[in-house]
Amino acid sequence: MQTNIPALLIIDMQKGMATQAAGARNNPEAEHNIARLLQAWRRVAAPVVHVRHISRTPGSPFWPGQAGVEFQESLMPLPSEHVLEKNVPDAFIHSGLERWLRVRDISRLVIVGVSTNNSVEASARTAGNLGFETQVVADATFAFAQTDYAGVHRHPAEVHAMALANLAGEYASITDVQDLLDRFAVRSDG
Repeated sequence: MQTNIPALLIIDMQKGMATQAAGARNNPEAEHNIARLLQAWRRVAAPVVHVRHISRTPGSPFWPGQAGVEFQESLMPLPSEHVLEKNVPDAFIHSGLERWLRVRDISRLVIVGVSTNNSVEASARTAGNLGFETQVVADATFAFAQTDYAGVHRHPAEVHAMALANLAGEYASITDVQDLLDRFAVRSDG
């Protein structure tokens, strides 16, 4: 396992996030970009963590036994990769993630997945607060349209940009796929 490359944390890339019912979103290339990073991390045997949301709300696409709870085919975990389940947006809460990382002396994280303003933001804030050197990959995350507190409909790109702005500097650095591939000298065939 490569120790000079941060752990890749892939959040909630489940089938339920890829349906039209999930709503309007930005970054249509996010899954492809996540797959590029995943291939690169696998090529050098760097640590990968797959996070799956298991809903506590009956009828949710992420309720156990629903097709939406399963990982997307192109991002399916390998047996050697760590999989954890969460019931709230933050991947660190009641999941054992912090302990898993600390036992392996992993202090740096690259976070990708969905949604930028929910599970990605919540997890990145906690990671930063816990002292992990955290990077969020702007073109490997995405958000859905939202109506703000004042009742104004916000385009997914606006929601995404604001979430990244909330994280930048204090909790995480914001980067993109190509920068990571170049910086860590890992190759992607995607």
